[in-house]
Amino acid sequence: MLRRTFIEEPPSPLALWSARLAFFGAAVAVLSIIIVRSAILEIAPAVATFGAALVFAVAAILLAFASFVAIWINGAPGLGRAFLGLFLGLALIAYPAYIAVSARKLPQINDISTDLANPPRFDVLARLRPRDRIDYPASFAEQQRKGYPDVVPLQLDLPARTAYDVAMKIVTARKWLVLDTRAPAGPRPGVIEAIARTPIMGFRDDIVARVSTTGAGSRIDVRSASRYGLSDFGTNANRIRALLSDIEEAANDLPEPRTEEKQPDKPPPKRPPRR
Repeated sequence: MLRRTFIEEPPSPLALWSARLAFFGAAVAVLSIIIVRSAILEIAPAVATFGAALVFAVAAILLAFASFVAIWINGAPGLGRAFLGLFLGLALIAYPAYIAVSARKLPQINDISTDLANPPRFDVLARLRPRDRIDYPASFAEQQRKGYPDVVPLQLDLPARTAYDVAMKIVTARKWLVLDTRAPAGPRPGVIEAIARTPIMGFRDDIVARVSTTGAGSRIDVRSASRYGLSDFGTNANRIRALLSDIEEAANDLPEPRTEEKQPDKPPPKRPPRR
């Protein structure tokens, strides 16, 4: 009895390499995130590593499309691996591509302040920042006015100490690393210095909040600055908006101070009649 021998055709090499590059790019991306968050290496090698991951992702996408053409022409197997390489590659570049497209109209600055004339100063955080990034650059002011005209101080009808306590509560709830706190005392404003991290990569951004007395109320100024890079892609402005919005909401939810009801004056005791 004759038996037919079936030889399984190997999958398309392009599809195989598409999947391999996509998996390798994902591993490199995870490695770069670990490097940044654990501070194993300097920031430049970590960013370069993440950039390499995006290169592998793009290569995987291109090979996936090339494999689609080859499979259509030759009928070779490997369509599943091609789709795997395509989707994994797209997943790797989707968020960075969205950030890059969204930031095209934003100013190329990485230091944002609600007070452009007298920005809050870093004190403790100044020791952690690069020397050329301690003071707010004067050249950023005009770009910030055009790009983020809504980033302004928060005015509250609260005493400075109460506003400071509310701000401290919100900062603590955000789980930022607080390095220094100085409560307001007399004309001296209150100050909160903290470090926040970006959601995915975990880049460290520095924040200082200043609470000043203004007449019967208070004013809160915030400065948020990245340590590295030429542009923050709107991260610092969004952080300031969210922080001040939460502080304002928490301040509005404070119970109104009770005023004791004035008791009616008691009539003087009657004197007994003279006998």
